[in-house]
Amino acid sequence: MTPPRKLQGTQPLRQFRDRLATTVIVVGAVAVLAAILAIGVFLVWQSLPVLFIPLETTVAKLSVLAWGTLKAALATLLFAIPVALCAAVYTALYLPARWRLRIKPALEMMEAVPGVVVGFIAGVILAPWVGQHLASALALLVWPPASALLAGLLWQALAPQRLPFSQAWLWLIPWLLAMGWLALWAAPLIEHQLLGADLRHVLETRLGVDYATRNALIVGMAMGFAVVPGIYALADDALAEVPASLMEGAQALGADRWQTLWRVALPAAGPGIFSAVLIGAGRAVGETMIVLMASSNAALISANPLEGMRTIAAAVAIELPEAAPMSATYHLLIFAALVLFLFTFLVNTLAEVVRLRLRTRLQRLGGGV
Repeated sequence: MTPPRKLQGTQPLRQFRDRLATTVIVVGAVAVLAAILAIGVFLVWQSLPVLFIPLETTVAKLSVLAWGTLKAALATLLFAIPVALCAAVYTALYLPARWRLRIKPALEMMEAVPGVVVGFIAGVILAPWVGQHLASALALLVWPPASALLAGLLWQALAPQRLPFSQAWLWLIPWLLAMGWLALWAAPLIEHQLLGADLRHVLETRLGVDYATRNALIVGMAMGFAVVPGIYALADDALAEVPASLMEGAQALGADRWQTLWRVALPAAGPGIFSAVLIGAGRAVGETMIVLMASSNAALISANPLEGMRTIAAAVAIELPEAAPMSATYHLLIFAALVLFLFTFLVNTLAEVVRLRLRTRLQRLGGGV
C-alpha cells in the first residue's frame, strides 16, 4: 500500500493563494463602492450652484428633458415588456430543458450588442424605412401579435394532442413569419383603398400631425430591442425558481395550464418579474447612444409618438462638452446627471432587494411542500 503524500509543504502556498484572492476581491469591491461614492459626491458638489439659479430657469430646462426621458422609457417598455415576458414564460415553464439550455443563452447574448450599433441601424436603416412605409410598420407592430392569439385558438381546436404545447414554437415561428409577410403585402393595399394616399402624408396634411423621421416610435423599437434580453433573463430566472410542486399541486386540484400560470406561477414570481421590469426601466432611462442616433433630439414637450424628444442622458452628452465651465448651463446639466444617477442607482438597488427577497421566499416554499 502506497503511503499518502505529505501535503504539509503545499498548505502554506495554498493559504497564501486563498488570502491573495480574497484580498483582490475585497479591494475590487471596495474600489467599486468608492468610485460610486466619489461620483455621487462630485455630482452633488457641482450641483450646489443650482440653488442660486432662478427656479423658472431650472424648471424650464429640466422639465423638457424629464418629459423626453419618460417618453423614451415608456415607448421602450411598451415594446420590450410584452416580448420579454412572453418569451420568459414559455422558456421557463413550457419549453423542454434541453431546448431551454440552448435558446436562453442565445437570447441573453443579444444584450452584448453595443448600443451604438443598435442606434446606427435604427437611425440609418429603420427610421428611413418606417418613414416611407409607416402603414406597413404599424401593421407589423399590431398584426403578428394579434395573429398569435388566433394561432393559439386554432391550435387548441385542431391539434392539441398531436402537437405538444412544448413544441409550439415549431409551427408558431413560421406562422409569425407568414403573418409578417401578409402584413407587409396587405398594408399598402389597404392604405391605398381606404386613404387614397400615403399614411404619413394624410397625417401631416389632413390631421396636422407632425412626423419626424427619427421619433419616439423608432427609439422605442430600437431601445426595446436592447432592453428585451435583460428583462427576459431576470424574468426567466424568477419563473424557473417557482417550485414545480406548486404548479403540480394546482393542476392536481383541477386547474388547467392557463389558470396555473395566472394564479400560481405569475403571483409567485411577481416580485422577480417586477425587479426585471425595474432594471429594464433603469436601462431605458440611462441609455445614451441609441437615443442620440435614433431620435431627432428636439427639446420639446409632446405626447405624439411620431415626434422626437431629448432625454437627460442625450442632453448631457450633447451639451456638456460645449458648456462653459462653471456656467449656469454647466451646473444645470450636472444637476440633471445627478438626477439620472440617483434614479438608476435607486432603481437597481430596489430591484436587487426585491429579487433577493423573492429567492428567499421561493426557497422556503420549495422546502415546505
